[in-house]
Amino acid sequence: MTSLRLGAPVPRHAVARMPGDKSISHRAVLLAALAHGTTIVCNLNAGDDVARSLRAARSLGAGVETADDDMRIVGIRGDPRIAGTIDCGNSGTTMRMLMGLLAGRGAAVLDGDAALRRRPMERVAEPLRRMGADVRATPGGTAPVRVRLAPRPLRGIDYEMPVPSAQLQSALLLAGLDADGMTRVRSPLPCRDHTARLLQAMGARIQSSALSVAVERSRLQAIERLEVPGDVSAAAFFLCAAAAMPQSCLRIDDVGFNPTRSAALKAMQAMGAALSIGNERCAGFEPRADVTIAGGSELHNFSLDPQDVPNLIDDIPALCALAAVAQGRFQVRGADELRTKESDRIATIVDLLARFGVGVTATRDGLVVSGGAALRAPAAVSTHGDHRIGMMAAVLAVAARAPIRIDDAECIGTSFPGFKDAWAHAFLAGEHPA
Repeated sequence: MTSLRLGAPVPRHAVARMPGDKSISHRAVLLAALAHGTTIVCNLNAGDDVARSLRAARSLGAGVETADDDMRIVGIRGDPRIAGTIDCGNSGTTMRMLMGLLAGRGAAVLDGDAALRRRPMERVAEPLRRMGADVRATPGGTAPVRVRLAPRPLRGIDYEMPVPSAQLQSALLLAGLDADGMTRVRSPLPCRDHTARLLQAMGARIQSSALSVAVERSRLQAIERLEVPGDVSAAAFFLCAAAAMPQSCLRIDDVGFNPTRSAALKAMQAMGAALSIGNERCAGFEPRADVTIAGGSELHNFSLDPQDVPNLIDDIPALCALAAVAQGRFQVRGADELRTKESDRIATIVDLLARFGVGVTATRDGLVVSGGAALRAPAAVSTHGDHRIGMMAAVLAVAARAPIRIDDAECIGTSFPGFKDAWAHAFLAGEHPA
């Protein structure tokens, strides 16, 4: 077990860059692998989760090699080879997107670590079977998932997702690229649209609106140079920590500013954080911007309703840490998807806040945080194997002006392998790696 020790924070003025967006990196790797031609992917997330997608791409026959600081991916022209067993590690995105990519095209057993084997996969397998795919999870609806060659071509379906899920939507769209007719995926609320944007950029026949995406059989063409913006969900932890530290100022350059991912930034502004957005631009298929935040503002809590949750589901741990130092009550409703993440995030968020002396109560589909009381930092906390809980602990330690030992911290490397150095540069005295 690896422990991460962070010293007591100090107010600093710093500029930071985030790793490549993890969600976009997965999609860049797997769609480039499926495409015709060669794609150079720049600023790819270097964490273990995306590495699992890279290994999967190699297993399917794609050429994958490092080119300077970039990744060169030679596509399989829509024809994956039989792959045996693919180890997805802890990456649910890798597994669910591979289920759609292989449906109708290839065969493999998709497996993962103990935590991934607890996460629901039948919700993806069932609609793929409606399309004619031979995709089977275990009787409990979990991994390992077996994908066999379909006996006949897939057929498009019109599918209404019971809950917003970008991973389910992505899997069905990937399957729809090789299906007869149109595949339409409807959502009760908007969800992140990275897959639809990238499919369109790669020449897919696609129609997209806020609540519906439809694709027809298409051949994907490689993008010569695909630039991944900085990860806005990783940035949320840094921004919340800076907001909780008076006299601090932090600027994060070139972070993703996709409208389906920027809700956390708006939530911080709604709480009263002095957060500003500048240099908005669109490079390639994704918007991006520079974000600046100053600490010391008076913060007030508010509520997140079910319609708010899909576009900031990964940011709720960071916002809960900031809510601990804001005045009033912070309530999250409609977030029961948190229970199926790398940990039961409702339970682990509640446990971590309570360790810092925060008044907090779990509900069936969310939690209630009573903010504004002085924090009491414990000597050590556990990530429970969840990278976002580990980063949340770092935010709370900054808010408490205290050092912290974060146990079981290797999981942070699944999304942010350089986290310790980046955190030290932004918040710790005398520890400023170049």
